[in-house]
Amino acid sequence: MALGGGHRVVELDQSARTAADAARALGCRVDQIVKSLVFRGQRTDRAVLVTVSGANRVDEAKVAELVDESVEKADAAFVRARTGFAIGGVAPIGSTGPLTTLIDEDLFTWGEIWAAAGHPMTVFRLSPPDLVRMTGGRVARVRV
Repeated sequence: MALGGGHRVVELDQSARTAADAARALGCRVDQIVKSLVFRGQRTDRAVLVTVSGANRVDEAKVAELVDESVEKADAAFVRARTGFAIGGVAPIGSTGPLTTLIDEDLFTWGEIWAAAGHPMTVFRLSPPDLVRMTGGRVARVRV
């Protein structure tokens, strides 16, 4: 399936529910996998999507500083309600509702990265600048 802009969804033979699973299935480095993690703003209840390199962990304090409010990891119901996706298949694009998106600066180490395409067994390849263009996200240091 085409996403537009030359991006194609790739269906995997095995689940890519984790960054390590996706890297194994694709034969790439875990650093090249985009983890799409959803946080909930504690004051505003807004959805914050943090797209981070598969090798990195998110620093919630940095995210809170960037969005000017405390955040917490969203539960499965919140993720589904705000994005339309289940945890493990959250795509950085195509959400059902508005998201504040932050993009891990470490993703720019690579010319080619891979992101979930809405299901744990589907991904798509793109460049870090494509990710910025497609999401309207802000590039920042979000890792621990």
